[in-house]
Amino acid sequence: MGKQEKPLQVVCKQVDLPWHNDDWRSLSLEEQQEQLEIFLEADRVQGFVLDKAPLMRFSLIKIADDIYEFVWSFHHLLIDGWSWPILCKEVFAFYNTLLQGKYLYLNTPRPYRDYINWLQQQDLKAAEIFWQQQLHGFTNPTRLLLNRGETQIVPQPKTYHEQQCCLSATMTAALQSQAQQYHLTLSIFVLAAWAILLSRYTDESEVLFGATVSGRPPTLSGVESMVGLFINTLPVRLKIPTAKPLWQWLRQLQTQQVERSQYSWCPLVEIQAISEIPPELPLFESIVVFENYPHDTSLSNPGGSIQIIKRRVIEQTNYPLTVIAVPGQELSLRILYDGSRFDGETINRMMGHLVTLLEGMVTNIEQTVAEISMLTATEQRQIVVWNDTQTDYPHKCIAQLFEEQVEQTPDAVAVSFQSQQLTYQQLNSQANKLAHHLQKLGVKPEVRVGICVERSLSMVIGLLAILKAGGAYVPLDPRSPQERLTYMLSDSQASVLLTDSSITLSGQPLTLVCLDTSGFCQNSQENPVSGLIPENLAYVMYTSGSTGKPKGVAMSHRSLVNLLYWQMDENTSNFAKTLQFASISFDVSFQEIFSTWCNGGSLVLITEKVQKDGFALLQLIAQEKVERLFLPFVALQQLAHAASITQCYPASLRQIMTAGEQLHITPVLVNFF
Repeated sequence: MGKQEKPLQVVCKQVDLPWHNDDWRSLSLEEQQEQLEIFLEADRVQGFVLDKAPLMRFSLIKIADDIYEFVWSFHHLLIDGWSWPILCKEVFAFYNTLLQGKYLYLNTPRPYRDYINWLQQQDLKAAEIFWQQQLHGFTNPTRLLLNRGETQIVPQPKTYHEQQCCLSATMTAALQSQAQQYHLTLSIFVLAAWAILLSRYTDESEVLFGATVSGRPPTLSGVESMVGLFINTLPVRLKIPTAKPLWQWLRQLQTQQVERSQYSWCPLVEIQAISEIPPELPLFESIVVFENYPHDTSLSNPGGSIQIIKRRVIEQTNYPLTVIAVPGQELSLRILYDGSRFDGETINRMMGHLVTLLEGMVTNIEQTVAEISMLTATEQRQIVVWNDTQTDYPHKCIAQLFEEQVEQTPDAVAVSFQSQQLTYQQLNSQANKLAHHLQKLGVKPEVRVGICVERSLSMVIGLLAILKAGGAYVPLDPRSPQERLTYMLSDSQASVLLTDSSITLSGQPLTLVCLDTSGFCQNSQENPVSGLIPENLAYVMYTSGSTGKPKGVAMSHRSLVNLLYWQMDENTSNFAKTLQFASISFDVSFQEIFSTWCNGGSLVLITEKVQKDGFALLQLIAQEKVERLFLPFVALQQLAHAASITQCYPASLRQIMTAGEQLHITPVLVNFF
C-alpha cells in the first residue's frame, strides 16, 4: 500500500476452509506429545498471507478411538478473545442440532461493518490532541537492558516462548477483596505491578508500555455479541511516586484509565505518529493484556457427544514482552517473550518479581510504593548469603605485607621501567633508606606526605617509603594546574613533599625532598619501625573537582588491606606480571601496585607517551609479556582497536579488569577476547 492508502477488509461470500485430518493412534503417548509440539511450531512458523483468504485453518488429529486434538489457527485480524467463545458456541449448537437430523436457525448478529462506521464517526483530531498531551516529553521507549539481543553482533531470528504462573486461590481472593474495598479493578493492580517492575529494572521513575483494551464501545448497542477485531493496544505512561501510599496511586491510575478510555479507539499507528519517539523506534517494547471478557463455562461441556477436556491458547505478538493476566479462582499470569532477546532464566526471574509485587500489594495496600518488595523469598535468602562476608583478615599494615613478600621472594623482579628493574630485596632496601630519612623529617602515623614525580622507579620507591615511615601519601599529578596542586597540599596539611628536580612548585611552606638529588643513600637498609596500626591513614587522594573544589578521600590501612586480601583471594593469577597504567592520583593505582607486590608479582611501569598510544601500549604488553591489566573502558577500547588493525593479540594476557566508566561490548572488544 502507498503512504496515503488505508487497509481494506474484503469479506468473501464463500471460501474453502483449509482442513487437515491426521491419525496418530499408532504413536505412543510420548511420541504423540512430541509430534504435537513439532506440528504446532511448524504451524506458527507458517503464519498467514494477509491477502489470501481465509486467515484461518483447522487440523483434526485422532490420537485415540474417541479422542482428538483439534487445532484452530487464525490471524488476530479476524477475531479477538471476546469473539471466539461466541463462534464456538454457535458451532457446537449447529453440531448438536445436525446430530439430531434437524436444522438450526440463529439470529443474525449485528455486522462488524457497523463498528467500522462507528469508528469513522469519531473525532480523530480530538483524540490526537489528547494522546499528544499524554506523551509529551517522552522521547525514548522504555527498554529493558537485560535482554541478550543487545550484545549480539549478528541479529538472531525471533523465536517466541511462554512461561506461566498462577497466584494462589487465597492470594487471588485477597487481591479481589482489596480491589472491592478500594473500588479498584484487578487490571489496575496488574498494570501497577508491571509499571513498578519496569521502573526498577530500568532505574527510571517514569515508564511507558502498552495495554490492550477490549475496544467495544458501550454506546454501540449489540456490541457484546459482535464478532471481529475490536481490541486496541494503547500507550500507558506512568510516573512511579515512590513516597505515595499505594492505594492512593492505584486510585489515581484508575482515574487515568477512565480518561484514556474515551479515546481508546484511536489507532496505535496514529498515536505513534504524533509522539516524540523517533519513527524508527517502537513506541513501547512490552504490553499488558488483561483478559476480562465474558467466559462461557458451557464451552467446556457443550453437550451432546462432545466434551472438551483441555484447552490451550498459543498467542504471538510483535512485541518482545507480552504479559497476559486472566482472572479466575487463581489469577493466571503468562509472559510471552522473544527468545532472541530474553532467555528463559531471565523471564522466570521476572515472573517471580511480578508475582512478589502483586503479593506485596495485597499484604499492605497502605504502604508506600517504594516499600513494596520485589525480591522473592529465595532472592532475599541469597542476599543474606552474599552479604555474609565477614572474614578475619590479618591485623597488619600495607608495608608489613610487602616486607613479608620480600622474605618469600627476595630475588624476584618487583618492578621494571624501560631498561631498569629492581628485585624485591633491592626495592625494599631503597625504600627503607628513604623511609628512615622521612622519619628524621618528622614523618610518622597520620602525617601526610605529598609526592609529585614523573613515572619512574623513584615514584614507586617514594610511595613505598612513605608507608614504611608510617605516613600517608598524597599523590599529585605534575601536569595539574599550579593552583590545584597548591590547594591539595594546603588542604591535606602535608608537611613534606617528595618530588624531583624537573618539577617546580613555587612558594610551598613545606620540606622538599628531591628524589634524584637528595643524599639519603647512607641511611639504614633495615625495615623501619613506625608504630603504625591498621586504623592509621595510608593515603589521601583528591577528586577531580569538577563540581567544585577537589575533595580529599582518606583511606586507612585496615580498609586497603581488606581490599588487597579480597583481591588476592579472588585472583587466580599468582605472581602475575601487571601493567601499572593508572596515574597514582587515581585509586586504582593502589590496586595495581600493591596487589601485585603483596602477591609476588612483577610491576611494569610505562611512560605517559606509551600510556596514551594504543599501538605502543599493545607492543609493550607483548614485549614484556604482561599478564594482568587494570584499564578504563576507553583505554581498553583503544587497545582492542590497535589489536584489530595489527592483528596482534598478546598471548600472555590472562586477566583484564575494567572500571570507572560504563562498559560497552563492541565488536573489536569481542574479537580481542
